[in-house]
Amino acid sequence: MEKSLTYKILEKNLINGILQGGEEISVKVNQTLTQDSTGTMVYLQLEAMEVNKIETDLSVAYIDHNTLQSGFENADDHEFIKSVASKYGIIFSKAGNGICHQLHLERFGKPGAILIGSDSHTPTCGALGMISIGAGGLDVAIGMAKGYYYLKVPKVLNIELKGSLNKWVSAKDVILYILKELSVKGGVGYIIEYSGDGIKELSLTDRATITNMGAELGATTSIFPSDEITKDFLIRQNRSEDFILMEADEDAFYDKKIIIDLSLITPMVAKPHSPDNVDRICNMEKIKIDQVAIGSCTNSSYTDLMKVAKILKGKKVHPNVSLVISPGSSNILKMLSDNGALGDLIGAGARVLEATCGPCIGMGQAPKTGAISLRTFNRNFKGRCGTSNSQVYLVSPETAAASALAGFLVDPSTLGNSPIIDLPEKFQVHNNYFIFPNHNEGEAKVIMGPNIKPFPINKALCDKLEGKVLLKTGDNITTDDIMPSNGKLLPFRSNIPKLSNYAFGTICDNFKDICVKYGGGIIIGGHNYGQGSSREHAALVPLYLGVKAVIAKSFARIHKANLINAGIIPLEFKSPLSYDDFSFTDNLIIDNIIYQLENSSEILIINETKSKEIPLIFNGSKRDVEIIKAGGYMNYAKGNLK
Repeated sequence: MEKSLTYKILEKNLINGILQGGEEISVKVNQTLTQDSTGTMVYLQLEAMEVNKIETDLSVAYIDHNTLQSGFENADDHEFIKSVASKYGIIFSKAGNGICHQLHLERFGKPGAILIGSDSHTPTCGALGMISIGAGGLDVAIGMAKGYYYLKVPKVLNIELKGSLNKWVSAKDVILYILKELSVKGGVGYIIEYSGDGIKELSLTDRATITNMGAELGATTSIFPSDEITKDFLIRQNRSEDFILMEADEDAFYDKKIIIDLSLITPMVAKPHSPDNVDRICNMEKIKIDQVAIGSCTNSSYTDLMKVAKILKGKKVHPNVSLVISPGSSNILKMLSDNGALGDLIGAGARVLEATCGPCIGMGQAPKTGAISLRTFNRNFKGRCGTSNSQVYLVSPETAAASALAGFLVDPSTLGNSPIIDLPEKFQVHNNYFIFPNHNEGEAKVIMGPNIKPFPINKALCDKLEGKVLLKTGDNITTDDIMPSNGKLLPFRSNIPKLSNYAFGTICDNFKDICVKYGGGIIIGGHNYGQGSSREHAALVPLYLGVKAVIAKSFARIHKANLINAGIIPLEFKSPLSYDDFSFTDNLIIDNIIYQLENSSEILIINETKSKEIPLIFNGSKRDVEIIKAGGYMNYAKGNLK
């Protein structure tokens, strides 16, 4: 059988298992990345494993999320991560160097390799022809400690792009169009592999925008072939030696295939409060805007910001609009400074932030009460921006810049000719923000500030599970709902007890009080429970509060893995109609749960309050069952890391 690019890379890095859809395999981890919002937990877990060295070819610890230092907490976390990086020979990227995904694309990603990262947008580097997967922090820690990663072989969805992009249509419009067609659940269980003559229309950073937002489709990852466009990018980044040709066979097998004609795409917008709530801008009524934010790991490349600078040059941002811009890396910011584009941005009235995630993860620049904010980011979940009653729309950099000038959402094609950007023969590469290993690993002292608390560890599973329904949610509950993320809470990412006060804060005011009252219990969820960020805090905080199981119609991939890693049992309704058989504070019992997990195709739960027996399903591997029995991956790992 002719092979897809996905299967070629998995085969190249396969350690154990059968490369067949649905089978569990282990693959070599070539590279890892962490960022400071999730990285503190990763490195606490790495320390707990008591290994002497890491087994990856390359690992990088980025500081890009929690960079506002209004107290000691963020600075302490950074110092802890820096000290662990020194101990284990991990490259450390200082605050201000840039956003992890943009930097990894520029400096370290390699065609044909496997990268796992403790951030859901790790698939960005799929633009280079590598398999890049967002994972829970513990998976990344074990990836560093032992050099492997377990996953179920996903199906492969081929999206064939044909035709040419219209003027003023960019990669952001392409991925928003795909989200409109497939929804936030459309990629679940798949790796999305792009092909077709239309990919020649897309630069490497265009491809990165598309693979980045593949996370919003629920896909395991997304990938483009490594071709002449990849080679050109790597040459310009002074990394020609990293290029290898990586393409699918001509008649490769795919589990599913769709064709998209690029010529049919017009400027698009994702309306509040979901990335798949998409429409064409030409269909929208005139909407007055208050804020425009350009940047994030989705749209902060040199090309994106040069287009913005050209659109703004010699013009003035509308008096009623606040325009903020976050460059993707220090190299990009320096190039904009050197070529005069930074002056054009400032001259137009833009506020230029440092090269970090910033507003995308609620770290500053929250809009005013009831504001309309246009953002070039990847998520517009309610409250994520820091203002719960704001309305966030996702657009391309071109649309964002044109709208900042007009004061309302506009189709950028109204500006006339679209900007053309000439790439420099060589991108500037500066290392002053990096701290590279000094080959004295093991000698560094790990430094932990008072805000860093131990991560919770579960107990081995008992044979009887009992608890009350603590919360019943709807569909598409995000990890932002489970463990809210904003400038107020981000400094406490290393302090699970503190974060527990805010669990499910977007949908329940007193979840912690409920857990304390009933001694923990069980959560009932709808479809796509746990979509969004990879943050394992959305599993660790419920674990700390005594949550024993989550029963849902379906789960988002990373969150389900994080629940298993925490020893919280993710169960699914055999029939979605059974969702209606549960109410708040119902008392639930599962007898002989270990036997049922090991031997049954379904798990029977008794709703004692309603005198009903309801069949559930555990969709997991034998290894997942062993992890749950042990009380989580850390307990399992201590006896099974080989």
